[in-house]
Amino acid sequence: MAEIVDRTLQARASASDAARAPAATVRDAATRLRPLTGVSVEAWRALSRRAVEPNGYYLPDWELAVNASAPGRTGASALSAWADTADASALIGLLPAISLWRACKIPLPALASAHPYGTLCTPPLDRDRPLDAAAGLIEVARRAGAHALLLREVSLDGPVVKAFGQILLRDGLRPHVLQSHQRACLDATREPEELLREALGAKKLKELRRLRHRLAEHGAVSLDVARSREDVTAALETFLALEASGWKGRRGTALTHNKGDAVFIRRATTALADTGQCEIITLRAGASPVASGIVLRHQDRAFFFKIGVDERLAKFSPGVQLTLELTRHLCDDPAIASADSTAAPDHPMINPIWRGRFAVGDVLIPLRKRDPLVPLIHAALAARLAALDLARRTVRTVRRLRAS
Repeated sequence: MAEIVDRTLQARASASDAARAPAATVRDAATRLRPLTGVSVEAWRALSRRAVEPNGYYLPDWELAVNASAPGRTGASALSAWADTADASALIGLLPAISLWRACKIPLPALASAHPYGTLCTPPLDRDRPLDAAAGLIEVARRAGAHALLLREVSLDGPVVKAFGQILLRDGLRPHVLQSHQRACLDATREPEELLREALGAKKLKELRRLRHRLAEHGAVSLDVARSREDVTAALETFLALEASGWKGRRGTALTHNKGDAVFIRRATTALADTGQCEIITLRAGASPVASGIVLRHQDRAFFFKIGVDERLAKFSPGVQLTLELTRHLCDDPAIASADSTAAPDHPMINPIWRGRFAVGDVLIPLRKRDPLVPLIHAALAARLAALDLARRTVRTVRRLRAS
């Protein structure tokens, strides 16, 4: 079934679709669905520098590492939009994509953004030509035979979604928000101690300081920040060991549990360290690591990917202690204006500390007017979301019953 759907999406679009090609899309060869690995890395990096909205998870060194070995996330295609410049053609928009069948097991002709492991799929659009870039990506999806485009886990109020909305409005169409939630983020332009007092209150901060003093009985508490390739390589192994030692290891979801995941994270973090776009923070008590986290950086935004802790020291709240130090670290960095927690909604650890919020959700982009398949795609996705929500609520209920 997956092969049938993928072949369908490679079919030629109609002549009327071709006539609607935006002026910015100048090369016919560039307006076809192609393997993600066929995109010029240098052109992708240049686009990332010009992106109207940052997303560390669609940086080429990260997403290509995911695409190469992460189980269930390999073999993505690319929607790409190009425009003429004075000297050559420039990449102005890019969306790693897979069929709706691969994304959601729905056998209908649509494309979905490929999941980059981190929980953000906002595609890079050129800040100087976001409308041309969005129009170009929509046209490539049409030419690939798709009837709709599913943008998964995108920033709903950001300039990228607004650009897609403007192009759809021009064409007499409108996007459909399938689901949305609020996610924790950090305003890193603020003074850190003031921000933490406002978020947690004096009483909670006093208790956390008491726990830190108790942790210091195991050795002086310090924060290491690894930035160079050599330091990141060493710090990653510490992170992986901490993550595997806890509940993720017991559940089999730690990165080292699967060879492909381990290959991806080692490749991605070291490559991004070379460009100054990854750092690993480690909280130590003496020489012993007690918590570690991976942070990506893109433009003026940081992305808190994952955290690993020594659960033997859980009574000292090592994950919270690390997050407090990360908050101070980011707020003290003039290059960082904000940080995305990339955490689940209502995350019990990060939400009380990072009190900023922004909307993230899934957006369905119809590609043609009065297309009878779009309502079917919409209904199938809505039914799938309802089933997933029921399953999550059932799991939470079972866990509460077991704990009582």
